[in-house]
Order: sequence, then structure tokens, then C-alpha cells
Amino acid sequence: MQQAERAAVPRQIAWNTSDTRPDEQFAYYREAICQAFMKLTPEPPAASRFSARVEHVRFGDGALNRVTFPEHIVGRSAADIASSDRRCFYLNLKLAGRCRIRQNGGEISLSPGQVGIFDSGRLFTLLHDRGPQLQVASFMVPAEALQERLPAGFDVPAARVSDDPFVGHLIAGTARALNDGLSRMAEAEGVRLFRVLIDLVAISLSQRSRAGDREAEGLADATLLALRQAIHDRLREPGLSVADIADTVGISARYVHKLLARSGNTFTDYVIAQRLDGTAADLRNPALAATAIGAIAFDWGFSDLSHFTRRFKQRFGCRPRDWRGR
Repeated sequence: MQQAERAAVPRQIAWNTSDTRPDEQFAYYREAICQAFMKLTPEPPAASRFSARVEHVRFGDGALNRVTFPEHIVGRSAADIASSDRRCFYLNLKLAGRCRIRQNGGEISLSPGQVGIFDSGRLFTLLHDRGPQLQVASFMVPAEALQERLPAGFDVPAARVSDDPFVGHLIAGTARALNDGLSRMAEAEGVRLFRVLIDLVAISLSQRSRAGDREAEGLADATLLALRQAIHDRLREPGLSVADIADTVGISARYVHKLLARSGNTFTDYVIAQRLDGTAADLRNPALAATAIGAIAFDWGFSDLSHFTRRFKQRFGCRPRDWRGR
């Protein structure tokens, strides 16, 4: 397998060590994770056989790397860092086994279902154990995408963000939703959900430095993100109502309106805007070129084609058929 520049890696690619000879499996795995992630230094195991699989899915500036492997240790050295021209944060959802993450003199431990974050720009060691076959879903978050959501000069520590009392369950749930559905989602849909995940992580991290009187504001931010996620999950349902979403999130319909008003939206306008974005993406999707425009609109929850066409033109400046033909 030839070493490739990052730009040459396709949107979806997988490596499987079962395709190689047993005595070459670990070297193949090492090269695969260096291509999928960035320069890393895994420690060779005692046994020559190393059964592993690496799946890479890119979406926008981010990526998901889903890795299955036996027990071993992975490090990032000063030489690894010096050889990289970019920096990211790894947001890891542990799927099987345990991982202890050591960075900056501290250690956090991840068990299945837990989510932790750490910095690719600093030395770290990952100790994967507790199982013959372990698995992790690792999201690559561009450093600037997270830092622009945090207070200026904020130092991001290695942390188990799924423990956050306000948004931890939302972080874990969103990470699971991305991991479970990303390979089937349109890239634009994956990007939108990934931004929600970064927003939630930023809220969790920044709350660590907030005074107690700002915790309510953080909770409102988290509830708004949960509200948007609930709308996203049920966007294709015709007749979706404020009451439906309020019941899903566990808040009152009045509070739904209040939260959306904070961001300058009404419930109806927000739902229509998200549905229009979805139909616009599908109209540009070559796999749906033979699907009627009306069928796509109905699939996204619209029930009146004339209303859909009018709102589409207001948002994008042209009719749906012209948008598809561009």
C-alpha cells in the first residue's frame, strides 16, 4: 500500500488486515491509521497476527474513523507532531473494550458508550485493553472549528465530555447517531449533524470555566441544540408540530418557541428552512436524478407543491427545476 497525501484519500475507504499475510498485518494497520488519521506510532504486539479493520468516512472538513483491533498501545510522539502540517482534536466514542488516554500528565478512561476528547497537537498515549477485539469511533474535529466556539485562549484539556451533567447525554447520543448513520447520509446532512456535535462539546468544555450563574444559560444552549436535533430527526414527518417536538425533548411548547426566538427563528420558518435545504441537496444528488421533484418534496414533509415551489424560490432565488438543472 503506497503512502498517500491526505487530499488523495477518498471520501470513504476501508483497510482490512485480513487481506495481508499474518507477518505483514501490523505494518499494514500502522500505515492505514497514519493515512486515516495522521502520523501515529502504534507499539508492535507480541503476536505476529494482528486482525484489524479501519474505516474512514470524510464529511466536509471533518472525518470519522471507525477502527476495530486487538489490545495494543498507540502513541503520538514529538516527531509525529513535527511531521504534521495540521492540528485537530480527536473525539472518541468507545464502542467495545476500554481505552485509557494519557495526555499532559493526566489520564481519562473510556468504556463503551463514553466519549472523550484530546488534542493531536500534544503528546498522548492510548492504551487499548479489556477485550480480544476492541472498537472505537473517532471523530476528527478541525482545531479551528472547535476553538472558534470557545472563549479566546481557552486551553482544551483531555476530558470525558459524556460525563457532563447538562449535555453529556446529548454528546453521546449525537456521536452514536453520526457513527450509525454517516455512511448512509448525504455529506451535507452529515456536516450539519457534525456541527451540532461540535457545538455540544464546546458547551461542555466552556462550562468548566463559567461561573455558577451562567449554568442556566449553558443549559438553555444545550436544550436548543437538543430541540434542533429532535426537529432534524423528524423533519420528514408531514404535519410535524411544536407539540410533537416539545414532547420529544421534554419541555413545553411555549419554551420551544422561546428557544427558537433566541436564534431569530419561528418554529415554522426553521422547519421549512431545514426541509428546503434537504430538498436542495437531494435535487443535486445524481442518484436521485430520475426521481420527480414532487416526490422529493413530499419525502421531506411538504404537502403542498405550490407552497414548496414558492418557498424554494424565495430561499434559493430560482425554481426547483432550475436548481436541479444547474
